[in-house]
Amino acid sequence: MKFRMIALIITMLFPSISFAQAGFTLLSSDLGGQLSETQVLNGFGCKGENISPALRWENPPQGTKSFAVTVYDPDAPTGSGWWHWLVFDISPKTKGLAAGSGNPETGAVPAGSIQSITSFGTVGYGGACPPEGDRPHRYIFTVYALKVEQLGLKSDASPAMVGFYLGANSLAKASLIAYYGR
Repeated sequence: MKFRMIALIITMLFPSISFAQAGFTLLSSDLGGQLSETQVLNGFGCKGENISPALRWENPPQGTKSFAVTVYDPDAPTGSGWWHWLVFDISPKTKGLAAGSGNPETGAVPAGSIQSITSFGTVGYGGACPPEGDRPHRYIFTVYALKVEQLGLKSDASPAMVGFYLGANSLAKASLIAYYGR
């Protein structure tokens, strides 16, 4: 009560000050500033474990009907970046994904979720593997709060199509960036 009274007085005296509510946030106990060998691809000359990191999110906006998660490398030398993971139609009751959820063989993504094809041409998580000698690449992990229960896409949807539908149906998004170079 005392805090509310002080906040009211400050707000009346200084109307330009606002007390922000915590926003939509993406967190991970597995990610730091640099990706570890755990999240690196096992292929294309890389020798990682290819395990998607644990992710969790907090404070989604009102009206969220589903979530989607993507991993994108804007530094890939393709002219259009590289999509490492796309999973959508995640239940609004879900608060995160366990480590290894990106492996479609485990069935670890929440029931009803869809993992679609990546820039590797396969479904599921494909870890980091920038060209040898290239500068470290940014890997952007993003969770989207969506205004629809389902995007209406299937697992063969291209990354560009998924990106288009995410943009058209997003209420909010939160991201983490990790780097990796070799």
